[in-house]
Amino acid sequence: QYERMLAQLAGEQRMPRTWENGALKLVPITDWTTGFFPGSLWYLFEATDDATWRDAARTYTARLEEVKRNRRTHDVGFILFCSYGNGWRLMREPAYREVLLEGAASLSTRYNPAVGGIKSWNGQKQWAFPVIVDNLMNLELLTWAARESGDLNFHNIAVTHASTTLRNHFRDDGSSYHVLNYDPETGHVLGRHTHQGAADESAWARGQAWGPYGYTMMHRET
Repeated sequence: QYERMLAQLAGEQRMPRTWENGALKLVPITDWTTGFFPGSLWYLFEATDDATWRDAARTYTARLEEVKRNRRTHDVGFILFCSYGNGWRLMREPAYREVLLEGAASLSTRYNPAVGGIKSWNGQKQWAFPVIVDNLMNLELLTWAARESGDLNFHNIAVTHASTTLRNHFRDDGSSYHVLNYDPETGHVLGRHTHQGAADESAWARGQAWGPYGYTMMHRET
């Protein structure tokens, strides 16, 4: 499947995201899914020790370097840690480490101490300071950066965000809200909503999965 994908991507600068209506959907590097393809290539190299996968992983990882400066989304963790994170883990190239550390610094700029959380999206006029449960998946970049750099601010932001989410995102039955809207000045919860689920009070399946993944990872990291 990945050999076919690479062949179809020849000469294309965008990244693969999914199939829609029988056609390959491609997206710019700012899309939240773009780290997954190079991350999968790194896993294939790890499993096979075949330099073909290593070289492809390097090529598609390198395309995402500019994301390290993106301060407009929480998905920097998704994009960079799947790609550069696996590349660093397997290759130990210093340039990969530097990209990850700069990306962690960019992600940290979205943290609001009054809220105790990292803002998820910009440009959502209906919400003052939206925090989505998906955001838990991006905290691993910060805990890694704390270990690598010795800057505990990264670690403290990750732990505080996870604690705030645990306190406010979950119902008594263990299901989770998708979006919490906070007052950025006081940190008070202004509302609990959904963006992709069936209704505000529903349990959106993919969002529900981010919780167990995120807290299993944070348990390990702490």
